[in-house]
Amino acid sequence: MHTPARFLDLHILQPVTPANLNRDENQEPKTIVFGNAIRAKVSSQSWKRQNRLGVERDLDEPAARTRQVPVVVADRLREAGWPDDLATFTSAQIVLSAKDKGLKHNANEQYRTQAMLYIPKDAVDHLVTLCETHRPDLEEALAEHTASTKKNAPAPVLPAKAIAAQLTRRTASISLFGRMLAELPGGHVEAAVQMAPAFTVHPSDPQPAFFTTVEDWPQPNEPGSAHLQTDYLTGGLFYRYATLNVTELQRNHTDGTCTLAELIELYTWHFIMSMPRAKATSTAPHTIPDLVHYVVRDSRPISYGAAFEQPVKPAPQGGYTLPARQALTDYATTIDRLVGTRRRIAHGHTSFDKPLDVLGTHHESFDDLAAACAQAALAPTPTR
Repeated sequence: MHTPARFLDLHILQPVTPANLNRDENQEPKTIVFGNAIRAKVSSQSWKRQNRLGVERDLDEPAARTRQVPVVVADRLREAGWPDDLATFTSAQIVLSAKDKGLKHNANEQYRTQAMLYIPKDAVDHLVTLCETHRPDLEEALAEHTASTKKNAPAPVLPAKAIAAQLTRRTASISLFGRMLAELPGGHVEAAVQMAPAFTVHPSDPQPAFFTTVEDWPQPNEPGSAHLQTDYLTGGLFYRYATLNVTELQRNHTDGTCTLAELIELYTWHFIMSMPRAKATSTAPHTIPDLVHYVVRDSRPISYGAAFEQPVKPAPQGGYTLPARQALTDYATTIDRLVGTRRRIAHGHTSFDKPLDVLGTHHESFDDLAAACAQAALAPTPTR
């Protein structure tokens, strides 16, 4: 009998003070039309990056998304005293030796890979060591290539398995957020995390904010402002949603510095607490969620974003938090009626206000909730 996939859904309502968390091509806050209303939007990539960096920082397991691996290796070799021509030739070997016919690359851009690699940062250290071990072979190959009258691409010199092993290694964050690398067997990692763009549950147009920079040493007859500019800011109550395919993460997380439960708990905590950093210096929008709700289900994930297709109206005393909470709890109740609770393993929440019975177990803190998510996500499927 096929065992259904296990999912951890996270739903967040978060008030954000006036900010520009995620800019468009005009440096203005991103927006999206939903329910015939303009909403402030933060792309999933923007919020996901901060989530990823938090996990890597706490585990001391940094990774890099880059096309520059050959360039960085060449720079490191030059710093170690290698001649420029040998360092450049060796950087080419990183892509040429990685597989039959080599990785796709641009020889006119110092052999940068065409695909964005996502690797542990210390993979470069191992590649540099590999090059140093094979330096005599590389020097001989460079001499032969220089003497050759046929200036084709150099023949591969470095061991393919050793290079591929470094480029396909995983970290915890790679296991979570996936990696697109179809060129190398074992390089592609299906993402366990799916994250939706965050959007305000109510209309939110960008608002102009005029500012000046004062000249502290103005010359006679000169204005006191050295710089005039108009920024655009948005604010409001955002709905944030992500789902973790626990079954996929179990397949992905084959090694690392933490257990699966620790990784799920850490990911959950950073999803709750992470914040995009655009314009942070001038806006400091360091808020935390008003409400965090989780649901662990077998079979498939369910977003509650449709609860806000009709824009939330402000409460009589002002503000959107209370009516948004009500909209979310009403929608959760409807989902339970339509879908049923047979495949729901656990659900719970943490909030600024009183416990909300409809949303399951109430947890006093985000730490408690994150730990409960990890426990529920890995709990055995109950016998029906």
